[in-house]
Amino acid sequence: MLKVLVPTIMLFPTVWLTTPKWLWTTMTTQSLLIALTSLTWLKINSETGWTSTNPYLGTDPLSTPLLILSCWLLPLMILASQNHVAREPIPRQRMFMTILASLQTFLIMAFGATEIIMFYIMFEATLIPTLVLITRWGNQTERLTAGTYFLFYTLMGSLPLLVALLFLYKNTGTLSMLIIHYSEPLQLHMWADKIWWAGCLIAFLVKMPLYGVHIWLPKAHVEAPVAGSMVLAAVLLKLGGYGMLRMMVVLEPLNKDMVYPFLILALWGIIMSGSICLRQTDLKSLIAYSSVSHMGLVAAGIMIQTPWGVTGAIILMIAHGLVSSALFCLANSAYERTHSRTMILARGLQMILPLTAIWWFIANLANLALPPLPNLMGELLIISATFNWSPWTLALTGAGTLITAAYSLYLFLMTQRGPTPLHMMALPPFHTREHLLMTLHLAPMILLILKPELMWGWCY
Repeated sequence: MLKVLVPTIMLFPTVWLTTPKWLWTTMTTQSLLIALTSLTWLKINSETGWTSTNPYLGTDPLSTPLLILSCWLLPLMILASQNHVAREPIPRQRMFMTILASLQTFLIMAFGATEIIMFYIMFEATLIPTLVLITRWGNQTERLTAGTYFLFYTLMGSLPLLVALLFLYKNTGTLSMLIIHYSEPLQLHMWADKIWWAGCLIAFLVKMPLYGVHIWLPKAHVEAPVAGSMVLAAVLLKLGGYGMLRMMVVLEPLNKDMVYPFLILALWGIIMSGSICLRQTDLKSLIAYSSVSHMGLVAAGIMIQTPWGVTGAIILMIAHGLVSSALFCLANSAYERTHSRTMILARGLQMILPLTAIWWFIANLANLALPPLPNLMGELLIISATFNWSPWTLALTGAGTLITAAYSLYLFLMTQRGPTPLHMMALPPFHTREHLLMTLHLAPMILLILKPELMWGWCY
């Protein structure tokens, strides 16, 4: 754990001591080396599942894929932000890098925490850098409203979790993930216990987000800079899924009776979010609502608590993290050239940027879960698990899959096909940096097709 955490902390002096000329090169290189170092976690096998260097930080097969995803994203965020941040004064560029490095540090400590209370503190700490990214580097004046929504939705959901964790500590005497499973099962029979159950999960359902408490997400995505959108879609939403996976095991006696309303809301949210996507005119808003739809499927897989459902949820989280981040990068590259996120004003790009259209095509096919991509593997496992739980769910998941295909094709056709408007004939070409960025997003997807057990090996 420390072999990645220490170099990540060393990014802070690197940012402030590097000369302005070499700032972007040095940061990209160091963050890429950290990402490559994190791949060594895939080789770790232990009998208990956990590999920890100290009592507070460790990795197990559930947290390892998410840790690697967090590390992999930092060099990609730096590459993606280069165009619009490089024009700013040097101190502000350094501050931007510092915020990204602090966000990565908090994420590593959140996914690597073996104490639930430490996970909670780091879960909350990620709010601060993300809020600064949205409110300071956002594009429109609505960014302050988006920041307020983001802060208050997340905090309102998180406060009951803190009380619930203190109650759990009082009853079990420990909050260590290593040994809490071996403590005596909780006797949960009263109404107050059901409220406690909801308190444990609501913070994570808001973060995922579950349909109904999702309003903050499209606002935050639309107003955030590209780095903010990337980290929000790829990793921060996965904190909610990871927290649910950890807590559902502890809440075991009540799960069977209590998950019904949340499960129905998650499945209904897949259809509703997908239908909203079909009516969007804003490019980033469409991609944001597609995230809500996918995370509804993840929430359903986790709440059913079967090996297939949980495995599918983990696979879909990793695959969705890479694909949605790639889509946000493509949306940003189109915005930097056309200066518009309205799809009707920025259409027909295939004629001007044909190679970019290939990236759009691959990313959209991955988003609609084309075989043999990991997205399909995750969705099939979750749909099978929900069908096993109740055959009636197939109507909802099946309709959700069809709507996902519809809005993915709608997104591709609206941005790439059709007549090119006269106001955007002379656009600068796609840079090598952006081709590299897309390759680094989609290459892991291809590798996961060849070796999927990297994501689901924990099940065996």
